[in-house]
Amino acid sequence: MANILQVAYQLTDTFWAGQLSAGALAAVSLNFPINFLMVAIGGGLAIAGSVLIAQYKGRGDERAMNHVTAQTLIMVMTVSVAISAIGYVYSEPIMRFMGAEPDVLPDAVRFMQITFIGFVFVFGFFVYQSLMRGLGVVQVPMLIVALTVLLNFALDPLFIFGWGPFPTMGVAGAAMATVCTQALAAAIGFVLLFSGRHGLRPRLADFRPDWSVIGRTFKLGLPASVEQATRALSLTLMTLLVSSFGTIAVDAYGLGLRILTFVVIPAMGLAMATTTLVAQNLGAGKLSRAEETNFLACALSFVGPTVGGVLLYILAKPLATLFVPGSAAAIEESAHFIRIISLPLGCIGLQHTINGTLRGAGNTLAAMVLTIISAWVIQFPLAYVLSRHTSLGVDGIWWSHSITMVISAIVALVWFLGGDWKRTKLLEDVELQERVRGEARLEEGIP
Repeated sequence: MANILQVAYQLTDTFWAGQLSAGALAAVSLNFPINFLMVAIGGGLAIAGSVLIAQYKGRGDERAMNHVTAQTLIMVMTVSVAISAIGYVYSEPIMRFMGAEPDVLPDAVRFMQITFIGFVFVFGFFVYQSLMRGLGVVQVPMLIVALTVLLNFALDPLFIFGWGPFPTMGVAGAAMATVCTQALAAAIGFVLLFSGRHGLRPRLADFRPDWSVIGRTFKLGLPASVEQATRALSLTLMTLLVSSFGTIAVDAYGLGLRILTFVVIPAMGLAMATTTLVAQNLGAGKLSRAEETNFLACALSFVGPTVGGVLLYILAKPLATLFVPGSAAAIEESAHFIRIISLPLGCIGLQHTINGTLRGAGNTLAAMVLTIISAWVIQFPLAYVLSRHTSLGVDGIWWSHSITMVISAIVALVWFLGGDWKRTKLLEDVELQERVRGEARLEEGIP
């Protein structure tokens, strides 16, 4: 539910931008892949802290959990500041690279600059959410997101249309409303984190940079970040490919992906739950329970999106009409895209869950490799060939999604059945435990 609500941020912006014009909708759609890329980087880095905390929770080591919390915060927030500054400066070149047409470019750039300012808050909340997930605490982050999504829906028209005392900002107002609500989410998350109510209470001494721990956490989180970023970069290049077919195709692609994400996101949530439960059980030495968790999650993540995909196929046109009123061409193309991509959604759910189990075992490298194969070895080459070298045109891009889902699920399943994830010994491989114990002894005055 928390992940569905996160997507609601994007859908809210899409809805209100669509009330302005097709150009405003295109400006938001062009930003979506970049937004997804930045979120992927932050979320991927935070996964390292989540996995370590889950395994240490399974082992019952609270001291190590607090130390990991502090070092993860240092690492992710430092990266967020750097990314926000660089992205703000280079927003216009990025949008030109994305293929923004001259009439769309100014709105797209303003939207992106404001969005990049907000990534500091986005990364901050993701750290809180990821750490809580490692503990198995998921309801509170979900409620925070629900609150801010509702607030975002209310603020969007105020900033976009200039209602009441608010300035008229156009499409940039959607980004401003989102930044405000994301800042609120991060503030609430940090207050709860440092209050200790969830079982984490890092001390001031834990925030001394521990380069060995930061380096090891970064090494664990980097493949997860690359995995997430690979999906986003692939989406970026796919958007570039789509943009060569005009604004209607961009509108259809952006809207179609957002609607379809509502079906895929629950499977991603199951994958995250699988990561936590597999990590906690492996930390406690309960391999059989980790295996049972994976089997159940795989079944749910395949059946759920498959049923959702059937519903999307049936309701494709009404859904497209809801978000793009008055644009018949965009409605037809969006519905066409949704129908092509909807039926094999269970395959992508299965792949996400397998990756979740691999991450929970600490084998983030394998999850990264599987994603790279899916995005770069299969999907993009297939989309390019079908759209540029056959008579399918933009339909080749639509069909490349469905074909990739099926092939990638088969590849992931074959890899997973090899069983290497069962032999990963994450806690025994890192020096974190001894370093934390050493710092604890120094704090207590024990040589």
